[in-house]
Amino acid sequence: MISSLHSVASNYLQALLERGIEYVFANAGTDFAPIIEALVAAKKAGIKTPHFVTVPHENVAIAMAHGYFLATGKPAAVMVHVTVGTANALCGLMNAARDQAPILLTAGRTPSSETGHIGSRNASIHWGQDSFDQGGIVREWVKWDYELRPGQPPEEIVGRALDIAMSEPKGPVYLCMPREVLGDLTDKKPAPPRARALGSLLSTPSPAGIKQTAQWLASAKFPLIISSSTGRDPANVHVLSRIAEKFGIGIALPGEPGARELNIPLTHPMFLGIHPAEAIAKADVIVAIDCEVPWWPSKVTPRADAKLVQIAPDPFFNRYPVRGFQMDLAIAGSSSLALVQLEAELSALSIGKNDLVATRQQQFRAIVTTRVEQQQALIKSMASRSPLHPAWIAQCLNQVITKDTIIVNEMGVPMEFLALVEPRSYMSSSLAGGLGFGLGAALGAKIGAPAKNVILIVGDGSYMFGCPTAAHHTAKMHKLPTTTLVMNNARWNAVYRSTLGMYPDGLSSKEDMMPLVSLGESPEYQDIMKACGGYGEKVDKPEHLTAALQRCLDANAKGQSALLNLITGD
Repeated sequence: MISSLHSVASNYLQALLERGIEYVFANAGTDFAPIIEALVAAKKAGIKTPHFVTVPHENVAIAMAHGYFLATGKPAAVMVHVTVGTANALCGLMNAARDQAPILLTAGRTPSSETGHIGSRNASIHWGQDSFDQGGIVREWVKWDYELRPGQPPEEIVGRALDIAMSEPKGPVYLCMPREVLGDLTDKKPAPPRARALGSLLSTPSPAGIKQTAQWLASAKFPLIISSSTGRDPANVHVLSRIAEKFGIGIALPGEPGARELNIPLTHPMFLGIHPAEAIAKADVIVAIDCEVPWWPSKVTPRADAKLVQIAPDPFFNRYPVRGFQMDLAIAGSSSLALVQLEAELSALSIGKNDLVATRQQQFRAIVTTRVEQQQALIKSMASRSPLHPAWIAQCLNQVITKDTIIVNEMGVPMEFLALVEPRSYMSSSLAGGLGFGLGAALGAKIGAPAKNVILIVGDGSYMFGCPTAAHHTAKMHKLPTTTLVMNNARWNAVYRSTLGMYPDGLSSKEDMMPLVSLGESPEYQDIMKACGGYGEKVDKPEHLTAALQRCLDANAKGQSALLNLITGD
C-alpha cells in the first residue's frame, strides 16, 4: 500500500500497472532519479510495479516494445532520457507510427528550476539538454503528446495516453515528465481505472458498403483481396482463409516489404503471392483490407472497369501526405468486423453460384500451382550454389519451423518462400523503413511469447543499424535467447536494387563496384554474438545450413542466443 506521503513517481508507476502496462523498456538518465527511488520504495513495501527492462540503446528499446505488441496484442511502455534519448528513439517511433503500433513512449524532461526543489538542476547537462518544445521532436509521428504538469493526477494523463494509443487506428503516443514533477510529494492515491478495455470500441463498417462489396465479389470472375496487416487480429487469419477457400477469392500480399503479419497461411491454395502484377492487372474486383499500398502504380494499375474497395479504420490513411489510390468504396471501420460481415453476406449471395465459385477456385489453384512449381525449381537450382541464396535459406528454415516459431523478417528472405501457417508467427518492418527494427523486435517477441522459438532474418546493413552489441547484451542480461540469421552480402542490397530499378541500363549498372553500395570487407558477425556470450557460426555452404540452424535452436533451448553469419548472394 502506498504510504500517506509519497512521490508522484509512485503514483505514475501504479497508473501504468493498473492500466495494463506490464513492461517498461528503459534507457535511464539523470531524469530517472524519482522513478528509481519509487521502484525501490515499492519493492521494500511489497507493492507490485511494471517490470522495468534495462536496455542499453533506445532504438533497441522501442523495437522491443514494437515486437512485444505484435506478439501479444498488448501495449508496452518505453522510457528514455530527455531530448537525447527521444532523438535516439525517433527512428523506431517512425516504424511504430506507420505500423499502427501502440507504444507509450515516455521521456524525462531536464529540470527547469535552477534552485529551490529537490529535483532542481545539479549537473551541467541540465542546461544543455533543455529545449523549447521537447514534444516537437516527435509530434509528426505520434497520435498525441503532452507534458505532465504539477498537481495533475498521473493516472488521468496515463489513461488518456493509452486510450488514444489503443483506439483505431492505433499508434504511439508521447508523454514528457519533468524531474521536479515526478519528485513532488503527494498524499493522494491514484484513482483506479474503471473496468473496461483500453481505447474505444471497434467501429462497425457500413453494412451497406459491405453488402455492395460482397455483391461485387460474388459476381466477379477474378476477385482479389490484398492485405498487409489484417492478421494482427489472429481470428482474421481463419476468417480470411475460409472466405478465400469457400468463395474462390484470390489473396495477395502487397509489394516489398510485403505483409507485416501472417494474414493467411502461406501454403493456402488461394494465396497468389506478393504483389502478383498479372493478377492485379486482371482482377475485376479488388478489395484492399488494412493495406496502405495495395499495388505500385509505376509497375501495375488495375483495370479501368475494375471495382476497387478499401477497408480500414482509416481507408484514406490520412497520415500519409500523398496517396492517390483510386477506390469505388471507402469503408471505414474494423477489419475484424468487416471480415465477419463479408463472410455472412457472401454466404447468402453465393447460393446457386457453385459453378462460378468452382471456376474461380480452379483458376486460382492453377496460378498457385505454377507459382509453387517455379519456387521449387528455384530452390532446387540453389541447393548446391555458393554463396547462399535467400530461397534456399527459406527452404532450410522450413525444415526447422514448428507451430511454436515466430519469424522476424527485416530485409531477409522472400516471405512467400516460408511455410508459415499459424497466426502471429510472422512480423516484418514497417513502411517507414527505419532500419534496425529486427534485433529489438525479436527480443520483444521473446518476452511476449517466451515459450516460442524466435528467429530473426536480417540483412547485414539492417543488422548494424539494430545496435547489435546492445541487443545481444540485452538478450544475455534478461535471458532472452533468440536466433539471428545475418544475410551477409556485404552491400546495401536495397540501394543496389533501387538504383537498377530506376536506371536498368544506366552507367551505374555497368560498374563493377556501384558507388555507395558496398559495405567493404565484412566483420565476423558471429564473433559479435560470441563476445556477448552467445553461440556463433559462419555458414557459406548450402548443405551445412539446416544442421547449423538446429545447433542454434539447441543453444536457444539451453538459454543461449545464437547467430549465423550467412554468406549470401543476391
